[in-house]
Amino acid sequence: MKLLKVQGELDWKKLTRNVLIPVVGGSIIGYLANRNTQEQYAELEKPSFSPPGAAFPIAWTALYTMMGVANYRVEMKQDTKKSHAAIPLYDVQIGLNFLWSFLFFKWNLRGTALIEMTIMLGAIAMTAYEFNKNDRTAGALMVPYIGWVLFALILNYSTWKLNK
Repeated sequence: MKLLKVQGELDWKKLTRNVLIPVVGGSIIGYLANRNTQEQYAELEKPSFSPPGAAFPIAWTALYTMMGVANYRVEMKQDTKKSHAAIPLYDVQIGLNFLWSFLFFKWNLRGTALIEMTIMLGAIAMTAYEFNKNDRTAGALMVPYIGWVLFALILNYSTWKLNK
């Protein structure tokens, strides 16, 4: 509960909105981008370190939840600290996150997805930096996301390379 209180306050409405946008948005995007692509993806040669498909929705739900809590914490401090760069950067990185699924799965643009993910990783790092300046906990909540996207970048590169 301490994680959710910012300056002694807990705003359930803001918290719910900030968590549901990435979690529900990511689920909808995942469904739309992956619809009718599973057979094709199954036929791709994948690197040996590729996790099972069931790991992805679990990981992304946890990451989207942490991102939402981080954004909530920064939003709660907006009035007391300068966070002018933090929220727009968050919006950019989540937009890039949602776009990647279409590039990689739906449109089979794995090389383009790799370039886009590199840009996304930079946007996530900048977001984490800005979040950290506003709220150290919010910055820390973004670290697992950075790690997962770095892993996903290597996975994207390896899959692209194996299936050129």
